[in-house]
Amino acid sequence: MADRVVVVVGAGIVGLAVAREIGRRRPGDRVVVLEKEDRVAVHQTGHNSGVVHAGIYYRPGSLKAVLCARGREMLREYCAERSLPYKECGKLVIAVDDEETARLDALEARAVENVVPGLRRVDSAGIRDIEPFAEGVAALYSPHTAITDFRRVAEAFAADVVAAGGEIRTSCAVNRMTRTASGIEIGVGEQVLHADRAVLCAGLQADTVARLAGGDPGPRIVPFRGEYMNVVPAKSDLVRGLVYPVPDPRYPFLGVHFTRRVSGTVEVGPNAVLAFAREGYRRTRFVPRDMAMTLAWPGFRRMARQHWRTGFDEMYGSVSAGAYMRKAQRYIPAIGAADVVRGAAGVRAQALDADGTLVDDFRIDRLGRITAVRNAPSPAATSSLAIAEYVADVFEDKADAAD
Repeated sequence: MADRVVVVVGAGIVGLAVAREIGRRRPGDRVVVLEKEDRVAVHQTGHNSGVVHAGIYYRPGSLKAVLCARGREMLREYCAERSLPYKECGKLVIAVDDEETARLDALEARAVENVVPGLRRVDSAGIRDIEPFAEGVAALYSPHTAITDFRRVAEAFAADVVAAGGEIRTSCAVNRMTRTASGIEIGVGEQVLHADRAVLCAGLQADTVARLAGGDPGPRIVPFRGEYMNVVPAKSDLVRGLVYPVPDPRYPFLGVHFTRRVSGTVEVGPNAVLAFAREGYRRTRFVPRDMAMTLAWPGFRRMARQHWRTGFDEMYGSVSAGAYMRKAQRYIPAIGAADVVRGAAGVRAQALDADGTLVDDFRIDRLGRITAVRNAPSPAATSSLAIAEYVADVFEDKADAAD
């Protein structure tokens, strides 16, 4: 097949990893990344906690489980090669009562099936040996859970794309796509770019961009803002690594936790609050179009009817530092509301099916010559290099298929 023009929409860590992988596999292809912002890694990539997950939480055999395990090893090697920060500070997932201990048992079985490296169960004394100021009745300890700086990783991926002859075009928002007999016409403003193949990695805009390509209306992206507290320097030494609660299995969120960053600071969070804008990093940001899309989706209404109490609780914690920190203090009592200041926030692009189900796995669809990444929340950053392999495999497997 002749050399192709391949367009990747979205310059977050997944889009850049995909562009890098396609360029590596077919050096003769012209790879063009289109990003609506003026730089790479602006949204989810630049607003996450920097945790490199070990694979504890994910359903065995799922894309998340498989690609997280492979991606973690690939990312560790990549960071070593590029002298990027990567520290295996370890993670405790702590149960503080009998109900959480029962959930911890189920989580341990899942983690064992996922072959999480070095995983072990510890009791209350073992918790204090690892994190002297943490409390609980039992915990899972994952010594190879790590931290990095995903923005810097994404910037390194971008440099690889350019070094291989690819292009990254910023301030280029895609506003239309037309599939033709020979390829795809992609509109950016008044300009049209002709591509042979395209990969959509649009994150918070994944559903809207997929619909431009003729994809199904669902799943719909529903944005959840995750807010962080910063622990004051006088108390930051009370946390050595990562301290997590046992997650509620009804939700794909991991709960408010303590995270040491590669900078040495410690954060508490994130929560999960419905955002009133796709890029709603502030509580006061409201975009009518975004909110209308959320409210119009039947899946949102079904989810809201079932989980409104949890949503209200999250919103209360958003405005009350005391309520926010009471959850976290169950695990490290010595750090309370007086020991934190409000920090940054991120927005998670959570896909929601029409029946109200929060999509709990990566979702990657084929639309003829277009591959659409429809759901890629955490651990997508950890898994990015492995997701890129997977997408490229799908991409190449059907590269010659007709629309």
